Amino acid sequence: MSWQDDAGRDLVKSFGDRMAMFVRGEGAYLWDADGNRYLDFLAGIAVNSLGHAHPAFVEAISAQAATLAHVSNYFATPPQLALAAQLKRIAGTGDAGRVYFGNSGAEANEAAFKLARLHGGSDRPRVLALTDAFHGRTMGTLALTGKPYMQEPFLPMVPGVEFIDSTIEALEAALDDRVAALFVEPIKGEAGVIELPTGYLVAARELTARHGALLIIDEIQTGAGRTGEWFAFQHAGITPDAITVAKGIGGGFPIGALITFDTAAELFYPGTHGSTFGGNALGTAVAGAVLAQIESEGLVRNAAERGAQLREIIARIDSPLVSGCRGQGLLVGVGLRQPVAKALVAAAQERGLIINAPNDTTIRLVPALNIGDVELDEFEALFAASLDAVLLTEGHPA
Repeated sequence: MSWQDDAGRDLVKSFGDRMAMFVRGEGAYLWDADGNRYLDFLAGIAVNSLGHAHPAFVEAISAQAATLAHVSNYFATPPQLALAAQLKRIAGTGDAGRVYFGNSGAEANEAAFKLARLHGGSDRPRVLALTDAFHGRTMGTLALTGKPYMQEPFLPMVPGVEFIDSTIEALEAALDDRVAALFVEPIKGEAGVIELPTGYLVAARELTARHGALLIIDEIQTGAGRTGEWFAFQHAGITPDAITVAKGIGGGFPIGALITFDTAAELFYPGTHGSTFGGNALGTAVAGAVLAQIESEGLVRNAAERGAQLREIIARIDSPLVSGCRGQGLLVGVGLRQPVAKALVAAAQERGLIINAPNDTTIRLVPALNIGDVELDEFEALFAASLDAVLLTEGHPA
């Protein structure tokens, strides 16, 4: 029996076939069960901010596990309070902000959905989200996810959510005084790393404020420094009412959070939401150490600089398959002229490179925030070779 047989027998089918069996990681590299090494430009889907087995990550887990892991939310712990203050500081909430902790991005968005309902009450039954957005797969967050094919097997959805096009004109037409909240991804990662139109977040802030609606920004994939700012909304110079974070803040440890600003911070009251494991001492200690390491190593700036280098690399790879780049920092989407993204992912893996295809015509690149010249040079060679291999397979000269 192989590991593929074990996975096929024992694991649910919702993820499809596993692509490899990884047994070890270090820095930007993974090793499979056969000892093959891979350059990881997926980083657990924008999760492993510091790469694999970073000493700060390992030390934080070891030290906190040997001290205190979990006591429930009837009690506070020093790592929990420290991380809440840390998140408020880097998000810029000021003293009025508050933080709710969960275990994932979906849980953070569930909390945000309930925040919207508390704000809206019976007078504001409408919640707006964007077409082709992705906010999670739970029944609540799936209702916010603008992908009909994901929703269809689970209809009816939680009511009240309306989807609008990602244009300022659609936003102006849809917003009124019966809207409780607008949910926005600054960059739609699962849609193929699609950026919002220039000025969209500024317009969204002005319009939601005018109509008394909450502006809730999903920073689960874009946060923790990935776009070259701590959070992507900071590029626009605005202040939202709430942001949701997960993925990169834990560096590989499951944790999510809802960060609320100003008056939105006072909407939850005792009994309105909770999580047994959310904000436990172990998770918050690890996330605090990861964020501290991102700050001390200057990795927010590194994401901006290495992201620019990565775009330059893509631009100089002379392949008829590549149509261009999009995204910010180290969240990069490579557009393809043909629907061969899955074939390209497979060709790259054969050559020792891990990348991702969110759709048939896009490659998503989200490496660790601490990559440098060595990893970028290796990526260039492996990605170019993978593109050539796909061209040959498709019957075109390389």
